[in-house]
Amino acid sequence: MYSSLTSRLWGDIEDIFAAILEHPFVLGLTDGSLPKEKFRYFILQDARYLHSYARALSLVGGRAPTPADTALFAGRAARAVAVERTLHEGLLRDMGLHEEAVGETDLSPTTIAYTSYILCKVHGGSFADGLSAVLPCGWIYCEVGKAVSERGSPDPLYQRWIDTYGDEEFKEAVKNMLALTDRVGETLGSEELARVREHFITASRYEWMFWDAAWHEQRWPLPRAALVSR
Repeated sequence: MYSSLTSRLWGDIEDIFAAILEHPFVLGLTDGSLPKEKFRYFILQDARYLHSYARALSLVGGRAPTPADTALFAGRAARAVAVERTLHEGLLRDMGLHEEAVGETDLSPTTIAYTSYILCKVHGGSFADGLSAVLPCGWIYCEVGKAVSERGSPDPLYQRWIDTYGDEEFKEAVKNMLALTDRVGETLGSEELARVREHFITASRYEWMFWDAAWHEQRWPLPRAALVSR
């Protein structure tokens, strides 16, 4: 039924991806109705997330089967940092926030859970385990980028974000990552394949949750001050 590992993995998350495209946050980006405070929340959390994601990519790359594959992960990690330093800083300035706002932002429950899950699989599993945990972020963002690029946005701020994730360099990096995934898939036994699919599905669920957390501007149930004072 499935000709490759990536086709099987995408088949596993088609419903999740469809839910992401129909999420009010994504729809609000393209029709321009997304409240700026929700976008601000998203950008701040995404900047914090990308710092951990770049670390995860570097760690996975250290276990890659060939030097070329290691270079691929190094490039992806460098790009994640570049996005954090350029796009986010520019967008934050346009929203009237200083660059230190990222470091002053508390990680949301979803951001902590997602990054912790990825790093756990990277540290504690095989190369295939780590690969399957980091793959959804780039792949899903690439596909979301294609979809929202077709729609565009009347809001210049949102269009800048769309342009970043729809560019050709990003698409090529994802394409190379998918080719590597298929090569790895040819070597997997049934038990490791089951783990890889589970990691991929779980990380994809976290992708949906990340959008949803931004839409609801997710906060911790108790403020930090209330906990420290006890």
